[in-house]
Amino acid sequence: MDDQTLWIIVAAVVLIGIVVAFLALSGRSRRREEAQRAKAQQIREQAAAEQVELQRREAEAARLDAEARLAQAEADARAADAAALQNKARAHAQEASGARSDLDERLSTADRIDPDVVVDESPRESRH
Repeated sequence: MDDQTLWIIVAAVVLIGIVVAFLALSGRSRRREEAQRAKAQQIREQAAAEQVELQRREAEAARLDAEARLAQAEADARAADAAALQNKARAHAQEASGARSDLDERLSTADRIDPDVVVDESPRESRH
């Protein structure tokens, strides 16, 4: 073997080594990318499963909010009814008070004009 053949063999071995190293690194890189793709897919699947649960919880929160607003509206309506009844009670009490005053005045007049009734000077004391 002459020197030129030896250099060609050495160059071929070095070139084969470089190609093998490149292929090994390239394969490792592809495996890493595949592992990253698989991990990303797993994360997406977990997120999709969690999204269903999250949507259920959001729907429950919206239902409870609607129920609370309905209860508040009913409470407001009952409060308005109570206020109306209180106003009506006050009006009836004033009317009854006026009627009581009229009745007391008529009785007092009757006692004053009745010759058989002795009227004391103290307020609303009469004898029959």
